[in-house]
Amino acid sequence: MRILSPMSDPRAESSGGEIVRRAGVVAAGTLTSRILGAVRDAVVAAVFALAATDAFWLAFTIPNALRVLLGEGAVSAAFVPVFTEAQERESRARAKQFYQNLVGAMAVVLLLVTLVGVLGARWIVKAYAFGFQRDEALFDTTVSLTRLLFPYIFLMGLSALMMGALHARKRFAAPAFAPALLNVALIAAALLLAPLLVDLGIAGIYALAVGALLGGLLQILAQLPAIRSEGLFVRPRLGFDDRYVRKCARLMVPLLAGLGVYQLNVLLSRLLASFLPTGSVSYLYYGQRLAEIPQGMFALAIASASLPSLSHAVAHGNEAEAKRLFRHALRLSLFVAIPAGVALAVLAEPAVTVFFGRGRYDAHAVDETVRSFVWQAAGIWAVASVRTIIPMFHAHNDTRTPVVASGLNLITFVALSLSLMGPMQHAGLALATTAAAIAQLGALLWLLRRRTGPLGMAEINGSLVRVLAASALMGAVIWFGSGFGHWELGGNDARNVGIFVGTAFAGLLAYLSTAAALGSPELMDLRRALRRRIRA
Repeated sequence: MRILSPMSDPRAESSGGEIVRRAGVVAAGTLTSRILGAVRDAVVAAVFALAATDAFWLAFTIPNALRVLLGEGAVSAAFVPVFTEAQERESRARAKQFYQNLVGAMAVVLLLVTLVGVLGARWIVKAYAFGFQRDEALFDTTVSLTRLLFPYIFLMGLSALMMGALHARKRFAAPAFAPALLNVALIAAALLLAPLLVDLGIAGIYALAVGALLGGLLQILAQLPAIRSEGLFVRPRLGFDDRYVRKCARLMVPLLAGLGVYQLNVLLSRLLASFLPTGSVSYLYYGQRLAEIPQGMFALAIASASLPSLSHAVAHGNEAEAKRLFRHALRLSLFVAIPAGVALAVLAEPAVTVFFGRGRYDAHAVDETVRSFVWQAAGIWAVASVRTIIPMFHAHNDTRTPVVASGLNLITFVALSLSLMGPMQHAGLALATTAAAIAQLGALLWLLRRRTGPLGMAEINGSLVRVLAASALMGAVIWFGSGFGHWELGGNDARNVGIFVGTAFAGLLAYLSTAAALGSPELMDLRRALRRRIRA
């Protein structure tokens, strides 16, 4: 079958444009959340000592990992194709029944996991933060925070089910903006609740645990109106015998394994960091958060927006259209991720200084964060590509194959981490993460080609040349502009903030103007989507 080009089929063009528009909605919501997340991290870094933030971020690791495994990662990826199948092959009423049964089944699973975590918190922390046992007070604080944070899994698991249902119904606004409420709650907890706890003789860091639970509840409440409007506000049922629930569970098992590998990487990096000097966990975390801004804004947005269309094309046996949509999504992802990685790598010191260089986060902490952040920024394009490719497997109800690539990621990460953490300390862990993502990307592309045949990568390569040229010019502009800053003065210096913002904006203009001069089709897609939204 001939592979359709975007210009040869009006329906194909429309499908691609729909992905851009959906991704725009998700990106806008994610941008809001990431901006608030950056504010949250800046507030936490400024208010609390490094030892306290090491304890909180480590305590948050397990609940957050399980949120991804049992919530928005595994459930959404397995749920959307199955929900689409039930709706397309049977009826909307049958899809609603499946959702009702799945909510009941997942609620039981999430409750059991929460209880195990609360009761076994001490043993869990011993397993993944072994190095903290050298400091009894730090270890006990981490255990208490872990116990308080485990109910977060239950709340976020239910929120993820709502998110998956809305994505399947092609409703993206509410799920995109709801996560911002977690950051609002944590900021309020740090600024308002923490001082009250200190006055009561309680460590202020416990306020963040309360804020996380409140944020999880707010995310559920924020999605309720959209769920009601879609007729999906249901009374949960224990539907373990529902054939679609069983199919979703079968798809989730290998998916959990694949996601588990990634989360295991996170756990291992923090376990290894717990043996390094105090602050290493926080240095890694804050660098990772900055790197995740473009990943979450665009890569995750494009992946979430493309999955329903990919699932629809595959469900109707249109493999050529599925490949076209895949190439379109990957081009869009690289169009954003490559310049974002270049910009953040060049702007590493200014970015860390402006976001975190104040309060208790001194110049030494900034320098140590920059050391790891440079390597994390260098891998943004690889992580974004991985997130864009995996939905193509999920659309084919194939959650097993990505596990193979994830296994390669884990092996690469462990081998390089153990080799590099000695000479490079926490920066070695960051470099190992980037190298592992590149290895996973190569494996995924090879496995996808084996499954589907030729992918039409010449289209990707042509786009890649234009993106690299525009990114190189942008990097030169940013490097020149950042030289005017006095970054040792910290993030409260107004001149530094102005230079950072101005340099970033100049770099963006350089990239977009060069992309336009080179005739980038991705830029034209974005322009068309923007014009449609303005007219609407």
